[in-house]
Amino acid sequence: MSASKLLLMDEPSMGLAPVMVDEVFRAIARIKQMGKTVLLVEQNAVLTLSIADKGYVLELGNIVLSGTGQELLHNPEVEKAYLGT
Repeated sequence: MSASKLLLMDEPSMGLAPVMVDEVFRAIARIKQMGKTVLLVEQNAVLTLSIADKGYVLELGNIVLSGTGQELLHNPEVEKAYLGT
């Protein structure tokens, strides 16, 4: 695994205690800093978008929005529909 260039993760924080969720996302950020590509499917939009270089919002299997993590994190449509603001 150490020689891999791509890591695929599907809901790595599902069912974890909040302290463990934070640890998982710190580990993902460290992996990213090592130059690895991480493809992450995750319900926790705030944490995911805060570390994402690029993000996609899917509805019924279709891409409805895309942008950098920060762009999506501050997009009013995303905030209303997914971030509860």
